[in-house]
Amino acid sequence: MVRFASIRLLLAMVSHLDLELFQMNVKTAFFNGSLEEEIYMDQPIGFVSKGQEDKVCRSKRSIYSLKQSSKSWYLRFHKVITSFGLPMVSEDHYVYLKRSTGGIMFLSLYVDDILLARNNFEMIEATKKWLSSVFKIKDMGEARYVLGVEIIRNHPKKLLGLSQEAYIKKVLERFRMHYSKPVGTPVEKGLTLSLNQCPKKDKEWRP
Repeated sequence: MVRFASIRLLLAMVSHLDLELFQMNVKTAFFNGSLEEEIYMDQPIGFVSKGQEDKVCRSKRSIYSLKQSSKSWYLRFHKVITSFGLPMVSEDHYVYLKRSTGGIMFLSLYVDDILLARNNFEMIEATKKWLSSVFKIKDMGEARYVLGVEIIRNHPKKLLGLSQEAYIKKVLERFRMHYSKPVGTPVEKGLTLSLNQCPKKDKEWRP
């Protein structure tokens, strides 16, 4: 999977160069990989052949829950995307970069999510169309979220911000602190926290 540091760098380039940023999702991505090993599985419940209940199925494609699935999917995607003229970035094998006289294009892969950045809208549409011809792709339009982080853009000022408000709310709800009143400085500077300060009784957890 692409490193989040690479995502941050990609977004910085998107902001600096004022690139268009789109997101796509590959449906049932792991089913696209091919297996090198011989793997057999029991017949799925509800699809057992009558009179052949003792037989098993040989998997020709990777399926979810196999240890090989993620690798098989990546190798298939890597072969396809490099054949389209997008070489892999050596520093991060899940980022691809293409330079041309018309500009520059970035593509990153996180499991089944694709980020595509380009200064040429027609090239983006051509890339989307090509990817859709190879895989079952869901076009999610302009990227709004990446790895649970909200993307906030201001095109006129060439600014791009990241917000983890949704994640923070989930954390607060998990620890029953979503009713707490926000303050500018929640703790004093230099304060050292310890386990002794954690709530120990049930009533101490209540807001």
